[in-house]
Amino acid sequence: MSISYWWSREFLTSRGFLWLLFVFNLLGTIYGYYWYGNQIEYTIANNPLWQVIFVPDSPTASLFFTLSLTFLMWPKLLANYRGVRVLLEALAVVTSVKYGVWAVSIIFAGAYQGNVIGWQDWMLVASHTAMAVEALLYVRFFKFGTVILLGAGLWTLLNDMVDYTYEVFPWLPVQLMDDLPAVRNFTVLLTLLSVAAGWFALRQARRS
Repeated sequence: MSISYWWSREFLTSRGFLWLLFVFNLLGTIYGYYWYGNQIEYTIANNPLWQVIFVPDSPTASLFFTLSLTFLMWPKLLANYRGVRVLLEALAVVTSVKYGVWAVSIIFAGAYQGNVIGWQDWMLVASHTAMAVEALLYVRFFKFGTVILLGAGLWTLLNDMVDYTYEVFPWLPVQLMDDLPAVRNFTVLLTLLSVAAGWFALRQARRS
């Protein structure tokens, strides 16, 4: 069996592998919302309620990707929901790449300044790296176009603005709190780069 089989359409869109991805992403999403539980409770108690939607960044990205998989698993059953599909797919790509890279970068940036990396951090590094990789890997099977991709980018930039204007960004290692302007700038730049990565992957997919 050729090594190229493992990223071929035949393998990546096979029923068994899609189910495996669906289950792992669903479990990761549930755990992600649980992980954000304290911050969600804090935000509800201290901020306007509408800001809560902007708190759990990574699990929402994982949720977008999980829901996108359902359109690959049941294309005929969900054929009438094309508008929902392309929106979810574009959001899945931009946010999964963005928050996948962001989380890994923040963990290692905190470690560089003295934060101790525990087993949970290594688990997050592995899972968030997988988020970014799987999103770009599945672009060729998605149906969204450039306009929807840009719309997903604007939503993600709005999330950045709310996060750092109202201080509902993901809680950082204490070592990075004095670097907050740099973290904010990196976050916005990463959103733009994630849109660019999604566009490039989409372009390559359309050529193949």
